[in-house]
Formats: sequence, C-alpha cells, structure tokens
Amino acid sequence: MAVALVVTSAAGCLARSASAANGAYAVDAADISEVGSCKVESWYSMATNTDFAAVANPSCVVDLGKPVELSALTNYSRSGGDYSTTIAPKAKYNFEPTGIGKFGVSVLGSMTFDAVTGQNTALFAEIPATYRLSETMRINLNAGWLWDRVNDWHYLTYGIGFDWKFTDTLQYTVELYGQAGRADMPSVVQPRLQTGIRYRPNETFSVDLIYGRNITGEDSNWITIGTTIRFPPEGGSRQREPHL
Repeated sequence: MAVALVVTSAAGCLARSASAANGAYAVDAADISEVGSCKVESWYSMATNTDFAAVANPSCVVDLGKPVELSALTNYSRSGGDYSTTIAPKAKYNFEPTGIGKFGVSVLGSMTFDAVTGQNTALFAEIPATYRLSETMRINLNAGWLWDRVNDWHYLTYGIGFDWKFTDTLQYTVELYGQAGRADMPSVVQPRLQTGIRYRPNETFSVDLIYGRNITGEDSNWITIGTTIRFPPEGGSRQREPHL
C-alpha cells in the first residue's frame, strides 16, 4: 500500500500487508494451514484521495522440519500521484496451535523490496496471537517491530481484530491496528480501522468487501474488494482453514 509521503510508503505498506494471512485484513491470526496447501489472495483498494493499491499474494505451507507458510506479496500502488511496485516475501511459523479457551501463537518475518531498484526498503517482524472464544468467534492480537530502512526509523506495530462467522457462509471482521514511532505526518501514527464481510460459499473460494479508514496513514477512507482461491494438498481434503 502507499501513503501520502514517499518517505513513509514502505512503512505504510508493510505495516498493513506484510501479514496478509487473512486476505486484505491487516491483523494476522496465529493459525496456518496444513503442509502442501496453497492459496492465492488478491485485492484492490481505492481511497477517497484517489490513491489505490492492487495486490497479489500467493502462499504455500511447506515442511522445513516444521510447517512454515511462505508467501510473496506483490503490490502495485499509487500515492499522491506517484506509482510504485513492491515485493514482500514472508515466512510464518506456528509454535502453539489455537484452541477454544486458549491462546495460539506464531511468529513471522517479512521485508519489502522496490521492484524497480531492488532496494530493501523495510524489515518487519511480528508475533500474532489468537484466542478462540468458540468455533465461530476469535480475537487476534498482534505485536511487532518495523524498520523503515529508507529513513532508518523504527516503529512498534500493534493490532487487535475480532472475527465472527455468523452463518455457514458469512464472516464479519473488525480490526484496529497501527504503528508507534517517529512520523512527519500525525496520521501515519494514528490508529487505522478496517471492517468488512467475507462471503465463502464453498471450501475453495471467498470474497471480501471491506471499508477502511486511514489504512496506510494518509487520513482517507478506503474501499477494498478481495478474493481468495485455495488449493488443498494433493490427496488432502478440502477442509476450511483453521481460522474459525
């Protein structure tokens, strides 16, 4: 994603989308899928100030001694009339599975590269924790660190989200997230909000419609439309991801 200043675009992009395990939502869950499963998440976000972002995020879970989710998020965006393309590889490992009435915990790391110059613009590390209230409700908590390498600025990142699967095919999500640290614009460190509905008619496909406020630190309203296509492991069953 992009923010109003080029100087903060790397931070704004990574703080929102480095997790991306829940599609276009920023607050990550602790779960990962089974080894051999893959998915392709994509979304298009447009802001009232004419900024936009088009994102594709393929990922697979591989066996590296332990199951690890590997992904590579590509983001083409416009911010204040400037266009950019970034690539953000990520690895995520779950070391405490989630369960009803208990916390599950993971750790992830990511970085962004400018696709034109090849410059490594930011590094990101985070601990997602998920507390499942029931089979249909969960709370996600995120805490992390972001290094804007362009300016050599460091941020603490945070997020809290609530998911509720209120029918067999519909899920509601609301989340608050942000980053704390140095900024040339107050909106860069102000909290950011997203809320939306996910429609999942079958085990393979889902679509999201999301409203966001200040989601990349530019103090605008956003609408996002996203899709996810899932591929089960070879010989595996088409089970839902263990998110709810």
